[in-house]
Amino acid sequence: MTAALSLPDRREWTVDDLAELPSDLPYELINGRLVVPSPTPAHQDLGGEIWLAVRANCPPEFFVSMDQSLKVNQRNEPRPDVVGIRVEHYGRTPVPIEDAVLAVEILSDHSHWRDTVEKSVLYAKAGIATYWVIDQLGEDEISLTEMILDRERMRYTLTGNETGVFTVTEPWPITIDLPALTARRTTILNRVEATP
Repeated sequence: MTAALSLPDRREWTVDDLAELPSDLPYELINGRLVVPSPTPAHQDLGGEIWLAVRANCPPEFFVSMDQSLKVNQRNEPRPDVVGIRVEHYGRTPVPIEDAVLAVEILSDHSHWRDTVEKSVLYAKAGIATYWVIDQLGEDEISLTEMILDRERMRYTLTGNETGVFTVTEPWPITIDLPALTARRTTILNRVEATP
């Protein structure tokens, strides 16, 4: 039997309040609001595929992590689905956000506003150079929206929305075959539908 989780009732959370949470509880703190995500297996599977693609050519001064807490300020400690971080933080959590060079979020049914609006503002103000939002919710294709930081305005510039093979050279050479990921998802969903 699993005991129900009882969290303190707060209007506003801070990083200091997180010490009261169970150590194995996945959480995010976004603008003083505690978020306890419950990702689907489809979300996690896609996250693993993205992690492998981002890690493939990662230079030795960086490493790629999944679901890693980033320390921003007293009201924010997000956990990108995939994040590129300077290697000196290997074995440390949370990681200072200024040492993250790429953040990737995969949309879920309940995270659309948080991932596309709140986190894009948060990550830009914190100085993460590149932010990707991957949309797996559409029935037809998985898409990737790339945003690059405009350092003068500390806002992201949308560079495009890709459904084909996505290739970049920064922060290092990365290729993500979105049609292959869409085909993988379709194959899995067809198996699920065929199961009695």
